[in-house]
Amino acid sequence: MTDPVNNDVKEEAAFSGSADEAAPFDIQQELKKLPHRPGVYIMRDKRDAILYVGKAVDLNNRVHSYFRRIVGRGPQIERMVEQIDRFEVIVTDSELEALVLENNLIKEHRPRYNTLLKDDKTYPYIKVTAETFPRIRFTRKVNKDGARYFGPFTSAQAVRDTIDLINKLFGLRSCSREVPFAKGASAGSGPVRACLNYHMKQCTAPCIGRITREDYAERVAQAVAFLNGDIGGLLEDLEAKMQEASEKLAFEEAARFRDLRESILAVTKKQKMDDANGVDRDIIGLFAEGQDAVAQVFFVRDGRLIGREHFYLTQAESDDRAGLLGDFVKQFYAGTPFIPKELFVQEQIADSEVVEEWLSARKGERVHLVVPKRGQKNKLLQLAEENARLILTRDRERIRREEGRTIGAVREIADILGLPHLSRMEAYDISNTSGFANVGSMIVFEKGKPKRSDYRKFRIKTVAGPDDYACMREVLTRRLKHGMEEAQELSVREIDEKFGSFTRFPDLILMDGGKGQVNIALEVLDELGIDIPVAGMVKDDHHNTRGLYYNDVELPIEKDSEGFKLITRMQDEAHRFAIEYHRSLRSKAQVHSVLDEIPGIGEKRRKALMRHFDSIEEVKNADRETLMQVPEIREREADAIIRYFRGTEET
Repeated sequence: MTDPVNNDVKEEAAFSGSADEAAPFDIQQELKKLPHRPGVYIMRDKRDAILYVGKAVDLNNRVHSYFRRIVGRGPQIERMVEQIDRFEVIVTDSELEALVLENNLIKEHRPRYNTLLKDDKTYPYIKVTAETFPRIRFTRKVNKDGARYFGPFTSAQAVRDTIDLINKLFGLRSCSREVPFAKGASAGSGPVRACLNYHMKQCTAPCIGRITREDYAERVAQAVAFLNGDIGGLLEDLEAKMQEASEKLAFEEAARFRDLRESILAVTKKQKMDDANGVDRDIIGLFAEGQDAVAQVFFVRDGRLIGREHFYLTQAESDDRAGLLGDFVKQFYAGTPFIPKELFVQEQIADSEVVEEWLSARKGERVHLVVPKRGQKNKLLQLAEENARLILTRDRERIRREEGRTIGAVREIADILGLPHLSRMEAYDISNTSGFANVGSMIVFEKGKPKRSDYRKFRIKTVAGPDDYACMREVLTRRLKHGMEEAQELSVREIDEKFGSFTRFPDLILMDGGKGQVNIALEVLDELGIDIPVAGMVKDDHHNTRGLYYNDVELPIEKDSEGFKLITRMQDEAHRFAIEYHRSLRSKAQVHSVLDEIPGIGEKRRKALMRHFDSIEEVKNADRETLMQVPEIREREADAIIRYFRGTEET
């Protein structure tokens, strides 16, 4: 069931105009216009960045409260209020719709002052397909496709192991072979012989008709019973079949039923919670300290504790535990496809009735938020909270140690190079095979840690053959020009440069190589009028990192130091990223040319061009008339070639 979002939700003007208008935003005047209606409010700073998203039963009362002096609401909220330059509201028809909208906006914009769920995990499920001869598969998505789903589970490896065991226990097919007598199969389809799984007695081979549809369906039913934890009837059935086979003196068949029964007994020897009564529930224990918090969730399915998982949150200092619990429940269960019938929480969360209504609508049946006060249920909550506390304490120390190493390594590199400030570093590398598919990589480290969202890869357009210097010149020119052009465009639109994908330049450029590569980078920077320090990551004869080349001098670094280890990691990462991109291009085609990248130039025209011209360089420099001397090249293709090689470059 989908979230109950009203398609008629309307945005109501709580501000005098858009951010681009010259008229200033008068907060006091706009407060007077606020309606006494439920909805969502959005706080923005002077750069139009979203500071906070909240929901309210009464927008007028709630938004007004931010601009009154309130004792004890915490320094974090006070700092936020000081930064508010304007606000806007979205009116909804109910508090439930406001809750859903608030959750979606927080997930999309991740405002600085909202409590945020850091983890964005997709949990694995076991899927029993709706095919005539069903398969049991691993999936992370729950679709309305007629299949049966079991989960979610917290360990992907455990799910895969379970599926492998079920297939072996019940002889179910695991391949995608077409079964010739299944519904929808074409006449004469299907393999001629069984695969190795059949000969290893791990599959009943429906693909070649070794088992009837009825018998296969019975095995699937047993597997489903196994997944449901209903092994009592399954064990009795196997016991009866074993006895029947023994009476018929079919001892080999009897032994198979015996082994299957023993395997099931061994697998299902798990911890069972005495007080669970077969109900699906999640037990949520939260522990907060300062601005850090961890939520520990125990997943109980059909009365069995199937796993647990923890989640990190950031929070405002003034948030109490009830507020954090509410934020976690809304954000986590907005993103997971399975919602249990009961959620155990440590205390009543804000708007619990609305949250229950929302959860019930998403699940399609009643969901209860329960606050156990005593007994075994309360002990389980205490256990979850204690786990959360231990995780937060353990990981906080680990993070502090890691930050000490990484920040110390960056500081060490800055000291060696004599740089007053160093945070963002970009490293570059080139990869090719004898000039085929020249590619470049750009990797980014900030404060000693990789920032993979800023990684970039480049397909070289203008260089034919193995010329690393020319390739590096193209990569750096494209990267830096793109950043300059993007910064100019954002400036015209009065948007902060930090919102650009290439606008942020590094404090240090690291080249994979020595003097030659460094000089190429310095030439590009000089041509563009940009001042960025450049150092080369020099390797020894065994291709191991040796030191840094900077200001015409090679600077040795202690090999046991954290700075040396960081440089080595960056050099290896730049090389890995380039190699992976190059391999992906190689795998797409055995014969490839930069001409394949030009719109309208297919295999036939590419071959015609290569027959007519001696090199890519000649194609690149040819004018329209020269290109059209090739019979297969018309004016449109000639213009496309010229635009590609001489037009605006794209990354």
